[in-house]
Amino acid sequence: MTLQAFAPAGALIIFAILLTFIILNISRVFGPFRPTTRKTAPYESGMKPIGPAVRRFPVKFYLIAVLFILFDIEVIFFMPWAVVFRQLGFYGLAVMGLFFFILTVGLIYEWKKGALEWE
Repeated sequence: MTLQAFAPAGALIIFAILLTFIILNISRVFGPFRPTTRKTAPYESGMKPIGPAVRRFPVKFYLIAVLFILFDIEVIFFMPWAVVFRQLGFYGLAVMGLFFFILTVGLIYEWKKGALEWE
């Protein structure tokens, strides 16, 4: 496959980036911008802010998010396998069984380490 086959996709990507840049800059150039203390203050549902606007976020949420993304992306590999299952035969079943076994071992390891505990 030559590079010319990818020219329309490249042109579309360049056009999308250019259009985004142009639209953002048009709004910045022509839009009104008059910052006041009221406009730049954090919004607290009509109440006066209590404490800083940025609060610390518990690490356990990040851990759960990373684990979710990890297992979600790994499960995505099951879809193409399911589509071509008949063509792969026993070899495909064995390889996916090994993949599923590795996922299960990882889940058990995280469970034993307490990564799934919510305290």
